[in-house]
Amino acid sequence: MRLDPSVAAIRTAIRHTLTTLPTTPAAPAATLKELRQQDGLDGASLTESRQGYRSVDGVAGGARPLVLVGCSGGADSLALAAAAVFVAPRVGWRVGLVTVDHQLQEGSAGRAEQVAQWAREQGFEPVEVATVDVGGCGGPEAAARAARYAALAGAAGRLGAATVLLGHTRDDQAETVLLALARGAGPRGLAGMPAHRLHAGARFSRPLLDVPRSACRAACAAQDLVPWEDPHNTDPSYARSRVRADALPALVAALGEGVVANLARSAALLGADADLLDELAADALERCRAPAGLSAGALSGLPAALRTRVLHAWAAELGAPRAALTHRHVAALDTLVMAWRGQGATLLPGGIAVSRRSGELTGG
Repeated sequence: MRLDPSVAAIRTAIRHTLTTLPTTPAAPAATLKELRQQDGLDGASLTESRQGYRSVDGVAGGARPLVLVGCSGGADSLALAAAAVFVAPRVGWRVGLVTVDHQLQEGSAGRAEQVAQWAREQGFEPVEVATVDVGGCGGPEAAARAARYAALAGAAGRLGAATVLLGHTRDDQAETVLLALARGAGPRGLAGMPAHRLHAGARFSRPLLDVPRSACRAACAAQDLVPWEDPHNTDPSYARSRVRADALPALVAALGEGVVANLARSAALLGADADLLDELAADALERCRAPAGLSAGALSGLPAALRTRVLHAWAAELGAPRAALTHRHVAALDTLVMAWRGQGATLLPGGIAVSRRSGELTGG
């Protein structure tokens, strides 16, 4: 029997990811301060990378490494899970699954248990249902995302997983780029979602960023899998839902089917550039350090692209939440460096005040 092309494409993507990842867990869990600074999917972080990881030989005790699949039961993550449970054992990995119950919809607990039961029947081990309480900080989408990633990172740390696979597709990437454009994001935001990311001490990987959403639905149909249809995905009160239902289809109608792949490719190209700039900025930050903070003179000698990244990273070090740091905040810090006229302190998210004294930026 001929293998469905969509199933084959997804399996190939997962095989590539698992054969290029390290087989050991990510760094130890982040400190409380770091966790507070970290945001959800769309946040900028110097730990993000779009480059493949070189695999590491020799797992402690000789045990096979563990990969977890984050699965909601939707078409994308269900197709991902079905492919992962086939591919992972064949390339030397154990494979488990975690599904998150956000408790935002009636019957969510039952839906999560159905996903977990399916996973057990398919041979996933371990299988966990993570029930979370979604707060209200940053809006419902951001709060649910933060709770979900915290739960997945916690499971990865507790179980010793080397990575968590997520089912974001090429269409998701295109939507992310459009949302970033709409809010006037810089290169990091326009780079979309990274293929690999460290968050809260766990490694997350997105094998399907080059796979169209339609392939996931086709793969589910070919394997007689019935995905869960999340009503939030079609709720027009969410910006991403409006982009999915209206904005992206309008672009496709006007510019052709290739626009989705082109947006995703632009994200990958920008991501490589942003990664390099972030590395250069990390080095520049160390060179700009001064006894009380940062040297304004050293900062003024940097190109603007590096200087603003240094200021952003330093603001996060001071405790400003990355998710709340905007271009306006960084521009205000830059004014203290490049347009100093004796002005007062600049206020950052988290109640942090930054001022310039004796040629140094100080904050706290």
